[in-house]
Amino acid sequence: MRVYVLLFNARTENEGIHTIQMGNINKVLMFESEDDAIRYALMLEAQDFSNATVEEFDSREIEEFCETGAYEWIVVKEGMLAVPPETNVEETEWKLEGKEETSDSEMSNGELEAMRRRLEGLL
Repeated sequence: MRVYVLLFNARTENEGIHTIQMGNINKVLMFESEDDAIRYALMLEAQDFSNATVEEFDSREIEEFCETGAYEWIVVKEGMLAVPPETNVEETEWKLEGKEETSDSEMSNGELEAMRRRLEGLL
């Protein structure tokens, strides 16, 4: 079965897959419908989350990835409205490509506030 997942920094060394956290378990969402996956990615973006790329995979490939990475998966049936959680994790294992890291002391108050909003969007 072909499914769609959300990737960040797709096809880079710093690629990350979107998961939702339920308790201490991270779960990968496998969408049956590309349109549903795109809709979910747009909802994430509306929460000030980084842009996600919708990529098509064989479901077995994602299941194998999950098993080796101690993740679980959820199949989002076509037409089922999946809504991102209101809060996101504070820190991801991947970093946004193209962003230069800056220490807090070099950031203005406006930049710090923007960073705070982005981090809250990850919760």
